[in-house]
Amino acid sequence: MYQLINLPFKESQLEPAISAETIALHHGKHLATYVNNLNNLLPGSDFENMTLEEIVAKASGAIFNNAGQILNHNLYFEQLQAPSTGNMPEGRIAEAINEQFGSFAEFKEKFTAAAVSLFGSGWAWLASDNDGKLHITQEANAGNPVTKGLKPLLTIDVWEHAYYVDYRNRRPAYVDAIWQLLNWQVIDTRYK
Repeated sequence: MYQLINLPFKESQLEPAISAETIALHHGKHLATYVNNLNNLLPGSDFENMTLEEIVAKASGAIFNNAGQILNHNLYFEQLQAPSTGNMPEGRIAEAINEQFGSFAEFKEKFTAAAVSLFGSGWAWLASDNDGKLHITQEANAGNPVTKGLKPLLTIDVWEHAYYVDYRNRRPAYVDAIWQLLNWQVIDTRYK
Protein backbone atom coordinates (compact mmCIF):
# COMPACT_ATOMS: atom_id res chain seq x y z
CA MET A 1 0.00 0.00 0.00
CA TYR A 2 1.28 3.43 -0.91
CA GLN A 3 1.27 6.20 1.68
CA LEU A 4 0.85 9.95 1.33
CA ILE A 5 4.37 11.39 1.67
CA ASN A 6 5.22 13.76 4.48
CA LEU A 7 6.11 17.20 3.23
CA PRO A 8 9.72 18.32 3.83
CA PHE A 9 8.37 21.74 4.86
CA LYS A 10 5.45 23.19 6.84
CA GLU A 11 2.37 24.10 4.78
CA SER A 12 2.98 27.82 5.36
CA GLN A 13 6.74 27.68 4.74
CA LEU A 14 6.52 28.33 0.99
CA GLU A 15 4.63 31.60 1.40
CA PRO A 16 4.32 34.04 -0.26
CA ALA A 17 5.24 32.03 -3.39
CA ILE A 18 2.73 29.25 -2.60
CA SER A 19 0.11 29.63 0.10
CA ALA A 20 -0.62 27.20 2.91
CA GLU A 21 -4.12 26.86 1.45
CA THR A 22 -2.72 25.71 -1.89
CA ILE A 23 -0.38 23.22 -0.20
CA ALA A 24 -3.22 21.86 1.97
CA LEU A 25 -5.40 21.30 -1.10
CA HIS A 26 -2.63 20.13 -3.42
CA HIS A 27 -0.98 17.69 -1.00
CA GLY A 28 -3.80 16.87 1.41
CA LYS A 29 -6.59 16.51 -1.15
CA HIS A 30 -5.27 16.01 -4.70
CA LEU A 31 -2.25 13.84 -3.92
CA ALA A 32 -4.13 11.96 -1.19
CA THR A 33 -6.83 11.09 -3.72
CA TYR A 34 -4.28 9.66 -6.16
CA VAL A 35 -2.77 7.54 -3.35
CA ASN A 36 -6.18 6.22 -2.33
CA ASN A 37 -7.17 5.53 -5.94
CA LEU A 38 -3.98 3.61 -6.68
CA ASN A 39 -4.27 1.56 -3.50
CA ASN A 40 -7.80 0.58 -4.57
CA LEU A 41 -6.70 -0.32 -8.11
CA LEU A 42 -3.59 -2.41 -7.37
CA PRO A 43 -4.91 -5.48 -5.49
CA GLY A 44 -4.96 -8.45 -7.85
CA SER A 45 -3.27 -6.53 -10.70
CA ASP A 46 0.08 -7.31 -12.34
CA PHE A 47 1.42 -4.11 -10.75
CA GLU A 48 0.68 -4.95 -7.13
CA ASN A 49 4.31 -5.47 -6.05
CA MET A 50 6.03 -2.93 -8.30
CA THR A 51 7.65 0.39 -7.42
CA LEU A 52 6.00 3.58 -8.63
CA GLU A 53 8.69 3.95 -11.30
CA GLU A 54 8.05 0.41 -12.58
CA ILE A 55 4.30 1.00 -12.65
CA VAL A 56 4.68 4.29 -14.52
CA ALA A 57 7.04 2.67 -17.05
CA LYS A 58 4.69 -0.26 -17.75
CA ALA A 59 1.07 0.61 -16.91
CA SER A 60 -1.68 2.37 -18.79
CA GLY A 61 -5.12 3.71 -18.01
CA ALA A 62 -6.22 4.45 -14.46
CA ILE A 63 -3.29 2.64 -12.84
CA PHE A 64 -0.80 4.67 -14.89
CA ASN A 65 -2.63 7.94 -14.24
CA ASN A 66 -2.75 7.53 -10.47
CA ALA A 67 0.77 6.07 -10.12
CA GLY A 68 2.14 8.78 -12.41
CA GLN A 69 0.50 11.52 -10.40
CA ILE A 70 1.86 10.08 -7.14
CA LEU A 71 5.40 9.81 -8.53
CA ASN A 72 5.20 13.27 -10.10
CA HIS A 73 3.84 14.93 -6.98
CA ASN A 74 6.35 13.18 -4.71
CA LEU A 75 9.21 14.46 -6.87
CA TYR A 76 7.65 17.94 -6.98
CA PHE A 77 7.06 18.33 -3.24
CA GLU A 78 10.40 16.77 -2.22
CA GLN A 79 12.33 19.39 -4.26
CA LEU A 80 10.70 22.42 -2.61
CA GLN A 81 11.96 24.47 0.33
CA ALA A 82 11.34 27.87 1.93
CA PRO A 83 11.81 30.75 -0.53
CA SER A 84 15.30 32.09 -1.03
CA THR A 85 16.34 34.85 -3.40
CA GLY A 86 19.26 34.21 -5.69
CA ASN A 87 18.55 30.49 -5.56
CA MET A 88 21.02 28.81 -7.92
CA PRO A 89 22.00 25.24 -8.82
CA GLU A 90 25.03 23.74 -7.15
CA GLY A 91 27.22 20.68 -7.56
CA ARG A 92 27.31 18.45 -10.60
CA ILE A 93 23.87 19.55 -11.78
CA ALA A 94 25.13 23.15 -11.98
CA GLU A 95 28.09 22.01 -14.08
CA ALA A 96 25.86 19.98 -16.40
CA ILE A 97 23.40 22.86 -16.84
CA ASN A 98 26.19 25.30 -17.69
CA GLU A 99 27.83 22.82 -20.06
CA GLN A 100 24.66 21.88 -21.93
CA PHE A 101 22.68 25.12 -21.88
CA GLY A 102 25.47 27.70 -21.77
CA SER A 103 24.37 29.21 -18.48
CA PHE A 104 21.76 28.86 -15.76
CA ALA A 105 19.96 31.92 -17.21
CA GLU A 106 19.62 30.22 -20.61
CA PHE A 107 18.44 26.98 -19.00
CA LYS A 108 15.92 28.84 -16.84
CA GLU A 109 14.55 30.63 -19.90
CA LYS A 110 14.10 27.37 -21.85
CA PHE A 111 12.63 25.48 -18.90
CA THR A 112 10.24 28.33 -18.08
CA ALA A 113 9.10 28.40 -21.71
CA ALA A 114 8.39 24.66 -21.57
CA ALA A 115 6.35 25.05 -18.36
CA VAL A 116 4.41 28.09 -19.52
CA SER A 117 3.68 26.82 -23.05
CA LEU A 118 2.45 23.33 -22.14
CA PHE A 119 -1.13 23.18 -23.40
CA GLY A 120 -3.59 22.05 -20.75
CA SER A 121 -2.53 20.16 -17.65
CA GLY A 122 0.79 18.45 -17.10
CA TRP A 123 4.39 18.82 -16.07
CA ALA A 124 7.63 20.43 -17.26
CA TRP A 125 10.67 18.27 -16.50
CA LEU A 126 14.43 18.34 -16.41
CA ALA A 127 15.59 14.76 -16.83
CA SER A 128 18.82 12.96 -17.63
CA ASP A 129 19.61 10.01 -19.83
CA ASN A 130 21.97 7.14 -19.01
CA ASP A 131 24.94 9.22 -20.21
CA GLY A 132 24.06 12.14 -17.92
CA LYS A 133 22.83 14.35 -20.78
CA LEU A 134 20.06 16.69 -19.67
CA HIS A 135 16.69 16.94 -21.41
CA ILE A 136 13.81 19.39 -20.94
CA THR A 137 10.51 17.68 -21.62
CA GLN A 138 6.83 18.52 -21.46
CA GLU A 139 4.54 15.76 -20.27
CA ALA A 140 0.75 15.97 -20.43
CA ASN A 141 -1.50 14.86 -17.60
CA ALA A 142 0.30 12.16 -15.53
CA GLY A 143 3.25 11.85 -17.91
CA ASN A 144 6.76 11.37 -16.58
CA PRO A 145 10.16 11.11 -18.35
CA VAL A 146 10.45 7.56 -16.94
CA THR A 147 8.26 6.46 -19.86
CA LYS A 148 11.05 7.60 -22.21
CA GLY A 149 13.83 5.87 -20.29
CA LEU A 150 14.92 9.12 -18.63
CA LYS A 151 15.58 9.89 -14.97
CA PRO A 152 13.44 12.76 -13.61
CA LEU A 153 15.43 15.44 -11.79
CA LEU A 154 13.30 18.58 -11.49
CA THR A 155 9.67 19.29 -12.25
CA ILE A 156 7.11 22.06 -12.24
CA ASP A 157 3.49 21.01 -11.86
CA VAL A 158 1.38 23.06 -14.27
CA TRP A 159 -1.98 21.54 -13.45
CA GLU A 160 -4.23 24.43 -12.37
CA HIS A 161 -4.68 22.95 -8.89
CA ALA A 162 -0.98 23.70 -8.28
CA TYR A 163 -1.43 27.45 -8.65
CA TYR A 164 -5.03 28.60 -9.20
CA VAL A 165 -5.78 29.61 -5.59
CA ASP A 166 -2.73 31.90 -5.52
CA TYR A 167 -2.29 32.97 -9.14
CA ARG A 168 -5.65 32.33 -10.83
CA ASN A 169 -4.87 32.02 -14.56
CA ARG A 170 -1.37 33.56 -14.32
CA ARG A 171 0.70 30.44 -14.89
CA PRO A 172 3.83 32.46 -15.82
CA ALA A 173 3.79 34.22 -12.42
CA TYR A 174 3.52 30.85 -10.63
CA VAL A 175 6.37 29.35 -12.69
CA ASP A 176 8.51 32.40 -11.95
CA ALA A 177 7.84 31.99 -8.20
CA ILE A 178 8.86 28.30 -8.22
CA TRP A 179 12.49 29.18 -9.02
CA GLN A 180 12.97 30.67 -5.54
CA LEU A 181 11.63 27.45 -3.92
CA LEU A 182 13.86 24.83 -5.53
CA ASN A 183 16.16 22.82 -3.29
CA TRP A 184 19.11 22.33 -5.63
CA GLN A 185 20.81 19.90 -3.24
CA VAL A 186 17.89 17.49 -3.76
CA ILE A 187 18.04 17.97 -7.52
CA ASP A 188 21.83 17.48 -7.55
CA THR A 189 21.45 14.27 -5.53
CA ARG A 190 18.93 12.97 -8.06
CA TYR A 191 21.38 13.74 -10.85
CA LYS A 192 24.23 11.89 -9.16
